Amino acid sequence: MRGRNFLTGFLLAAGSAVGTVLYRRRAARRRERVQLYFGDGSMISLTEGSPEAERLLGHARKLLAAARS
Repeated sequence: MRGRNFLTGFLLAAGSAVGTVLYRRRAARRRERVQLYFGDGSMISLTEGSPEAERLLGHARKLLAAARS
């Protein structure tokens, strides 16, 4: 009986952990971000909400809207 309770608790904890990871990944996909790649192979990622990203995201939205029409 004790082994079954341990297994149930373990499966519940593992399922909760997996659910949390999946939820965070899904939420991260919804956020807009700008990724700048440089010639030396480095990259910087600017997330939505930072002043630099907002300026670049505005330009990107205009370009996408023009491409759709």
